[in-house]
Amino acid sequence: MTTAPPPSDAAIARIRSYVAKYRRKTGTSAHPNAAVTESVVLGLAQNVDEVGRPLCPCNFYLDKQTDVEQSRRWVCACDEMKQYKYCHCLLFVTPEGLPITEHLPDGHEGREIYGVVNDPAPDKGREARRHVEAA
Repeated sequence: MTTAPPPSDAAIARIRSYVAKYRRKTGTSAHPNAAVTESVVLGLAQNVDEVGRPLCPCNFYLDKQTDVEQSRRWVCACDEMKQYKYCHCLLFVTPEGLPITEHLPDGHEGREIYGVVNDPAPDKGREARRHVEAA
């Protein structure tokens, strides 16, 4: 088994900047356990180096390049974050470190796991909510 080289400093800096800006835009917080955030940031940076996009490191891909070329579903910020403000990676969370589940449909695994977690900044984020509200 081969291991990938560590992500480049440039990719890490790009992701850190993006995460900070997206948190301000959405009114979300960093996870209280810095290791959670660091792990996701490094995974995103690794994927930037590997496939040119911040592909979610918390998902399994048969072929990352094909997934990036055919869909943007798992490119950070992923569709669920943009539609429901739900981050399964725990990169964009409440101050307590919980993913926001308030906007998820009933029966979604996030609600099943965490219950209803209210959005601390409901006036921010969800730039793609129109896709689910129109359905």
